Amino acid sequence: MSDSSSQSLDRELLSLALPTLAALLAEPLLLATDAALIGHLGTPQLAGLSLASTILSTLVGLCIFLAYTTTAATSRLFGVGKEREGLRHGIDGLYLAGILGVALFILVQISASPLISLFQDDPQTRSYAVSYLRASAFGLPGMLIVLAATGVLRGMANTTTPARVATVGALVNIPLNAVLIYPAHLGVLGAGIGTAIIQTLMALALTRTILRHARRLGVSLKLRGAGVLSSFRKGLPLIIRTASLRLAILVQMAAASTLGVEILAANHIAMTMWNFAAYGLDALAIAAQILIGRELGKGEADEARALADQCVTRSLKWGTILAAVLFLGSFAIPYIMSSDQTVRHLALIALILCAFSLPLASATYMLDGILIGAGDTKVLAIYMCIALGVFTPLALVVAHAPFHTLGFLALWICYAGVFMAIRAGTMLWRLRSNKWIVLGDGLDGDGKG
Repeated sequence: MSDSSSQSLDRELLSLALPTLAALLAEPLLLATDAALIGHLGTPQLAGLSLASTILSTLVGLCIFLAYTTTAATSRLFGVGKEREGLRHGIDGLYLAGILGVALFILVQISASPLISLFQDDPQTRSYAVSYLRASAFGLPGMLIVLAATGVLRGMANTTTPARVATVGALVNIPLNAVLIYPAHLGVLGAGIGTAIIQTLMALALTRTILRHARRLGVSLKLRGAGVLSSFRKGLPLIIRTASLRLAILVQMAAASTLGVEILAANHIAMTMWNFAAYGLDALAIAAQILIGRELGKGEADEARALADQCVTRSLKWGTILAAVLFLGSFAIPYIMSSDQTVRHLALIALILCAFSLPLASATYMLDGILIGAGDTKVLAIYMCIALGVFTPLALVVAHAPFHTLGFLALWICYAGVFMAIRAGTMLWRLRSNKWIVLGDGLDGDGKG
């Protein structure tokens, strides 16, 4: 690849990644805002928020395929000039998102209390967790529609609109939740209500943009049962991949829960900041999804290979920069998010460990994004299951450590070190094999190597 071509790809990658970064950071900003506001109400409130937000994030995360499959498929179809087919695929995804969102809302309302009880036996913490989970669940249909709509727009190489909507939503959420938590005296319940309202408004804004494109291209808006089922079928490998990832997070959270309320609260602070960094690194990965999907759709195998290598290199640089920022911020963040001295001390140690693990994580997220963009999702699901199979027994052993502080540190080493290393190693081997390269629209091959 010539220097000019390399520079052109680099500029295009960054032009997509920067607005994507803003959109991705919006979600952890919502959680961080809730943590900062709730943390000063007390440790049980923060611990309850930790449990509920982890479960909510898990449910939404299981549906991340709504964004990833529509991004990859839409970018491939747009790459070969099939804009109507690409947008129709996205509309099917929106319908699927709405249906799944309503189903999950009903499930949460029914099972919130027994689900929380699986992870925490402290009555006060459990009560706060149930309140937040049930209130925020009203926003589940909106949350899933945001995922699907964002995927469609990214596939069209429009990362600016999702970024704008996500940024405005996050900024409005801060004063809204502050008012609901304190002046309205709703506490944890108010944080859940505010989150649900913002997510619903974001979904309406993004859906309006897609409908405008549909009218311009003359794409039908009718519900197609076959199309919805097809979207779900194509997303199954990503569901397995994401379920494994979310299960690892739940295992990590459950292990932290057994080590005490203070450690659970500190773990929430560390996981919140880890998610900030992870979503930021994922911006480049999503940009790679778009560009690789487009290049493979046009039949440009060499360009796809070169782009993949460039993305991995770029992600390592970003990971190193974020690691330095998180390390420096580790000494202030715990004081912002908690008033408990023990929680602050534990969170500081965990955040330092997270900072040193970020370069490895940056490569992991980028490799994940490259394979998703190529539609190599079946293999990706297998790799994630392998990583989960190694991490889970390690976390369970750590959960029964006699010294809780050392157990907490070992838990983060297992998650941010071992788990990420296995994921990165398997995906890097796949990337070097070139078996992930499938040319054409890729909709029938499902990314088979």
